Amino acid sequence: MAYTPPIDEKELVKQLQNPATANAAFGVLLKHYSQPIYWQVRKMVVSHDDANDLVQNVFLKAWNNLHNFRGEAKLSTWLFKIAINESINFVNKEKQRLQLSEDADESFLLNNIEADSFFDGEELQRDLQKAIAALPEKQKLVFNMRYFDEMKYEEMSEILGTSVGALKASYHHAVKKVTEKLLG
Repeated sequence: MAYTPPIDEKELVKQLQNPATANAAFGVLLKHYSQPIYWQVRKMVVSHDDANDLVQNVFLKAWNNLHNFRGEAKLSTWLFKIAINESINFVNKEKQRLQLSEDADESFLLNNIEADSFFDGEELQRDLQKAIAALPEKQKLVFNMRYFDEMKYEEMSEILGTSVGALKASYHHAVKKVTEKLLG
């Protein structure tokens, strides 16, 4: 993976909101955030093709709403919030389309895991993904953000609008359930 130097988000926001520099700044935004947003979405929807489509939606939504960005949160936090909302909406629509119950989330995702040609199929990795897919939505989200993205609880709190204490509890419960599934 190529090294991407850190960016000054405040300066990038100024450039994004200036019509003369917006297009070039958006290119920087895409280059810097496309991959992390892709992997956040991919962990939630599993399918590579669906993740690609949702990433495009995320950046389209960001572009269309840049004038509303007030800078109260970091730009990256705002993008991740859009990505998470898009992913949750997608999963809910797919469950409705397939007429699945709320509890059917696990089987829906497990089918996607095993059918995805981009999934390498390594047994331990597949078992981990199955254990994660079995988690309730909030725990799955918190587990992925903390375990895979190594995101700080404070940043997750900003993105998800949940207290740090509640996030720590969700992560603890998620780890326990994943461990039980893998060892049990």
